[in-house]
Amino acid sequence: MRRVGILGGTFDPPHLGHLIIAEEVRLSLSLEGIWFIPSQEPPHKNKAFINAENRVEMVRKAIEGNSYFKLNTIEVDRLGKSFTFDTLKILTNEHPDVSFYFIIGADMVEYLPKWHKINELMEMVSFVGVKRIGSQLDTPYPIKLVDIPNIEISSTMIRDRIYKNASIKYYLPEAVIRYIKEKRLYEERRSN
Repeated sequence: MRRVGILGGTFDPPHLGHLIIAEEVRLSLSLEGIWFIPSQEPPHKNKAFINAENRVEMVRKAIEGNSYFKLNTIEVDRLGKSFTFDTLKILTNEHPDVSFYFIIGADMVEYLPKWHKINELMEMVSFVGVKRIGSQLDTPYPIKLVDIPNIEISSTMIRDRIYKNASIKYYLPEAVIRYIKEKRLYEERRSN
C-alpha cells in the first residue's frame, strides 16, 4: 500500500506553518507525499475570507518546488460543507491502493468526538495529531502523534497584518506574498 498524508484546511492564506507541519509528518511517518486539500466550506469555521479559486492558487504557489507535495481540489470542486467523512469516502474508493494519514492540529484532536461520523472515519483513515514538542494530547482515539517545532503563525494573524499594512515577510512563501499583493487580497476587513 502507498502511504499518503492529507492536510486539509481553508488555507486562507497558506503559510509556512502549514508547510512545516506537512514536511515534519511526511518525514516522521515515511510517507510518499502529502496532499493539500483546500476546503470549500469548513463545517466548524466561518466562511473563508477569500474565494476558493484564489485559495487554490495560493496553495499551488506555496507547494511548488516540493515534489512530495500535491494539490487536490476534491473539496472545492464539490459545493457545500466539506465533511472529512465524505472526502475520505471518495478518496478511499478512488485510491484503494493508498493508506491515508489525515493530519490535524492539537486543537482538533480534542474535538474529534464531535466530528461527523467519527467512528466510520476511524475505520477509513489513520489520524495524525501534530503537537508541540513536550505537550500531551488526551484522546480516546488511536492517533499517531508527531512533534513539530513551536511556530506561532496563523492565517488570522497574517490577514490582520496585511490589513494593517504590516510586513508578512518570512511568514509565507515569496510566491504567495507576490500573489496576495498582485490580487490585493485581505486588504479589507470582513465582518462576520
